[in-house]
Amino acid sequence: MINYQKIFQEIHEELQGVEREGHVADYIPELAQIDPDHFGVYLTMVDGSEYGLAEGQKRFSIQSIAKVFSFVLAYSRVKSDIWARMDVEPAGTSFNSLVQLEYDKGIPRNPFINAGGIVVCDILISELKDAKSAVLNFVKEISGVTDITFNTKVAQSEKMTGFRNYALVNLMKSFGNIKNEIDQVMDLYFSICSLEMSCQELTKAFLFLANNGVIPYSGKRILSPSRTKRTNAVMQTCGFYDEAGQFTFKVGLPGKSGVGGGIVAIHPEKYAIAVWSPRLNKKGNSHLGMLFLEAFTTKTKSSIF
Repeated sequence: MINYQKIFQEIHEELQGVEREGHVADYIPELAQIDPDHFGVYLTMVDGSEYGLAEGQKRFSIQSIAKVFSFVLAYSRVKSDIWARMDVEPAGTSFNSLVQLEYDKGIPRNPFINAGGIVVCDILISELKDAKSAVLNFVKEISGVTDITFNTKVAQSEKMTGFRNYALVNLMKSFGNIKNEIDQVMDLYFSICSLEMSCQELTKAFLFLANNGVIPYSGKRILSPSRTKRTNAVMQTCGFYDEAGQFTFKVGLPGKSGVGGGIVAIHPEKYAIAVWSPRLNKKGNSHLGMLFLEAFTTKTKSSIF
């Protein structure tokens, strides 16, 4: 029997001597104010067991991690041909690359880069009466947490400085891959990215992806086994911006990161784990979070490979 709590403590102590590299996502004014030395970790097993350390229950801005929620909502409930609007390939460029999008004629490489997340928002607006409420209610349902909300200050902060994201959506609109009004699409996109959750809440929300598409605590199926497999595959290959290969190589789990400093990963049929440390490396992923998860899968021998 693995003593996860002891392993958390061991890794945390080992990382105390590591130089605190990286910076918070200061290009988003609200995130620039975050203490860079926050740290939290939490793990929830499919059988319901839970383990946490430090600030594992403190909420933070999950940013691009939320793209998994909006994508799964579209993939599970919306009768739309998603794959005609985006691909499933690693980007190979930065998460907000205009050059790649131009080359691919307005078709995002995958749903987890910025352009892909924007197209998913466009699909949800086309198919749902109130897409913003639908996304929020969906996150509450899969996490079992009823007081999760959007942070309007963060959303507004991103809206006021999101020039590159507006360039992406306008470029896709010119290629006919955005069907709705740009302001409506971007309002949904920025709102989704502003969701605030803790590591504990994130593990509960992602647990259905570790449980063959079924929420363990409620028994409700969210995705079919086939679509669960495909979602996890896209997280494995595309969930970490232009560092998915390194994450697979060093950690070996499907997952998703966000520039708020959070990382969530799942081990099919076992657990979901989330780490939060706001200092980002050059690729936009949590520097300490990557190191923690690498040590975790090494010590527990729980890489999927």
